[in-house]
Amino acid sequence: MAERRVNVGWAEGLHARPASIFVRAATAAGIPVTIAKAGGNPVNAASMLAVLGLGAQGGEEIVLASDAEDAEIALDRLAKLVAEGLDELPETV
Repeated sequence: MAERRVNVGWAEGLHARPASIFVRAATAAGIPVTIAKAGGNPVNAASMLAVLGLGAQGGEEIVLASDAEDAEIALDRLAKLVAEGLDELPETV
């Protein structure tokens, strides 16, 4: 299973607008991805309610994971999005 550990770059954490950006990006990745707080239970990264339910704060470590065949590139892009608090998924890493 591929995994990326990253600190949330959005000051407000994964709430409202940042969560929406992340969920759209996770859905666009086209592979199943989970997200969890470090040491917590993973949830579906493509579910807005699940991501909001994490309550991830700015600077807090999260874990992105997938067991899909092409997960490495997708997780790199999602990790960059989260770490840098971007407004959209980067085209390349």
